[in-house]
Amino acid sequence: MAKCGKNSSSPAAGIGWHQPSLDCYNQRPFGSIITAAVFDQMLKYRNDGRCPSNGFYTYDAFISAARSFSGFGTSGDDTARRRELSAFLAQTSHETTSGWPSADDGPYAWGYCFIRENDRQTQCSSDQWPCPARMQYYGRGPIQLTHNYNYGLAGQAIGVYLINNPDLVATEPVISFKTAIWFWMTPQVNKPSSHDVIIGQWGLSDADRAANRVPGYGVIRNIINGGLECGSGANDKVADRIGFYKRYCDLLGVSYGDNLDCYNQRPLPSSFIRFSFSIIWIG
Repeated sequence: MAKCGKNSSSPAAGIGWHQPSLDCYNQRPFGSIITAAVFDQMLKYRNDGRCPSNGFYTYDAFISAARSFSGFGTSGDDTARRRELSAFLAQTSHETTSGWPSADDGPYAWGYCFIRENDRQTQCSSDQWPCPARMQYYGRGPIQLTHNYNYGLAGQAIGVYLINNPDLVATEPVISFKTAIWFWMTPQVNKPSSHDVIIGQWGLSDADRAANRVPGYGVIRNIINGGLECGSGANDKVADRIGFYKRYCDLLGVSYGDNLDCYNQRPLPSSFIRFSFSIIWIG
């Protein structure tokens, strides 16, 4: 097996410098964009004693999960990669935030504080994925995966039978991150993937243009929960997502791009994959 280090790969142009092997890149899929130190800075309070997530969302689990999804955080140029990582962590930070306006270091330093949704209901609404007795499919993990059909589809994709054990999303960090990245990377029947949007690979239609759905961070919100948050003017939830995104872009040294909100976008058609989460502040 190849080893990662300054003398671990074949020489490239220049004396005393070596181009890292593909094995080295695969071991750290984001290169030097998000190191453990940067991850800790972005999700500064995830291990705070006031957060239920204390000790759960580890850097190693994030990297391990990311290796299972080709192209995640590694597609396009450096700007596209940094924006994708900022956007993914921003959307999931909003889903798991406990920040409040006067919180230490501001509200956007408190992403990844929660693992489980506070309103824990059964959420069994599809016959395609029969629900065993006493199983509940409320929001769990970075994306707050909700409903039995989402657990069924996500589990099928990552090779874990989550229908029988949905709480793996709240007890196994790698599985938890995998469900979130799976949703991010997966196009839906009527919607593009968030991944394709943020790296500039979304081929929007005439219907999208007529609905004011344009490329940029804002349409990702429309993909995830547009029916509740888009098309009705400014609102605090979308503003919160934008706040996280700007903070993370600043930390990763990348510009925000255009079209950050979905205030004037008509919601995308409903799809099979849906989420529900209500923010609970701990301050």
